[in-house]
Amino acid sequence: MATRSAEAVWNGNLKEGNGTMKLGSGAYEGKYSFASRFESGQGTNPEELVGAAHAGCFSMALSGSLARAGSPPARLNITARVTFDKGEAGWRVVSSALTVRGVVPGATADSFREAAEAAKDGCPISQALKGNVALSVEATLEEG
Repeated sequence: MATRSAEAVWNGNLKEGNGTMKLGSGAYEGKYSFASRFESGQGTNPEELVGAAHAGCFSMALSGSLARAGSPPARLNITARVTFDKGEAGWRVVSSALTVRGVVPGATADSFREAAEAAKDGCPISQALKGNVALSVEATLEEG
């Protein structure tokens, strides 16, 4: 069993305060604030980090699936757009939309789309979000 960690430190009140988030591995540390989460301020936010986790997880699931099908990818470029919106019950993550462009020798547009759908449904981060967040994937096969 793998256990990973991350840390957040917040200073001050919600609107004027600020903080830092960092990964336990030391690979990332960034500032965040009310403005970076709810407005257009500089820094990161939890939703952006969810998007990074989803894109990374999906890329590995898709790569493995394509390789098992006999078409290992030369390159996969994934973007996750996580939407954070205020509803009647308050603020929440409402969707994570994945977009993947891939160079995959031996794959067809249909087989690539099917593999992307399966990876979207099967990657562990998708599984964690499933039932709470709308998930989608748009897959485009490119020539190398």
